[in-house]
Amino acid sequence: MTRIGCGGRSWQYPATMRKLPPMNAVRVFEVAARHVNFTKAAEELHVTHGAVSRQVALLEAWLGVPLFLRSASQLALTEAGRDYLEQVTMGLDLIAVASMQARQRSARAGLRINAPPTFMMRWLIPRLSRFQRRRPEIDVRLTTSIAPVNFQEHGYDLAIRSAHAPLPNCNSIPVVSEMVVPVCHVDLLEWPGLERPEDLARHTLLSYATESYSWSEWLHGVGCDHIRPASILSFEQMYFSLQATMEGLGVMLVPLFLVIDDIIAGRLAVPLDTPPVKRRTYYASHPHPPAESRAVRTFCEWLASEGADTEQSLAAWMRSRGWSA
Repeated sequence: MTRIGCGGRSWQYPATMRKLPPMNAVRVFEVAARHVNFTKAAEELHVTHGAVSRQVALLEAWLGVPLFLRSASQLALTEAGRDYLEQVTMGLDLIAVASMQARQRSARAGLRINAPPTFMMRWLIPRLSRFQRRRPEIDVRLTTSIAPVNFQEHGYDLAIRSAHAPLPNCNSIPVVSEMVVPVCHVDLLEWPGLERPEDLARHTLLSYATESYSWSEWLHGVGCDHIRPASILSFEQMYFSLQATMEGLGVMLVPLFLVIDDIIAGRLAVPLDTPPVKRRTYYASHPHPPAESRAVRTFCEWLASEGADTEQSLAAWMRSRGWSA
């Protein structure tokens, strides 16, 4: 049933009984009645004076009542025209509001995501097409940073960082574990040989400013504090160190999940039989409540699923090396 109000009265009738006038004629009438001038209405609608007159006449014929009093020098609304204008204006306003709300619902939801550069380039972006195919209405916007998370200052909706614990005063979900291993280009396995931690004395060790596990800590953990590498090459960011590793410049400590695809493909190798060291966890965090809750929630669910798939791949590879996952 549909409820209609008019002149302080209301009544209901089934929607299947609805009889609508020519809607273009109604729109033209509203403009002409608002101006009480066919010429000004024609200018607003970008049509001719004659087109306005014909549409008004069509509506009057459909209604069976005159809406305007016409004379050679004056145009005026009839009483029926004034009442009809009031109701039509209300109806068109309701249609305009409902249409705007529908457009806003259908608009692509913007989701601003901030993550460390290497995580973004090596893990997130290669998987992002799967999310976009699944949810094309969400417009994902990516920025990179390793700075402390500040939602208000930087304006992103979701931040991904590695940490020992979730961010305080936020909603956080774990995405993937940071299991650190030494890796190198496969060519370094041939010469000058790289099978035991002691062999690192003949190699260049690559490091970067933001590493969570230093070579000194790693060497201490395997009981080789006395080892002195052939040289050390330091970089500002993980990505540069990883690129140097890909070019065969040395051996790097890196989170396993960032290079597992290269290891499986044979581009990189884990040369030493030392199990990965668990350091931190990458968390996806957003304020409470999130600014764009539906888009954020959807993306977090997808992140958790992708992270679980990555963890399964890591566990399977570790078991193939004889290491417990």
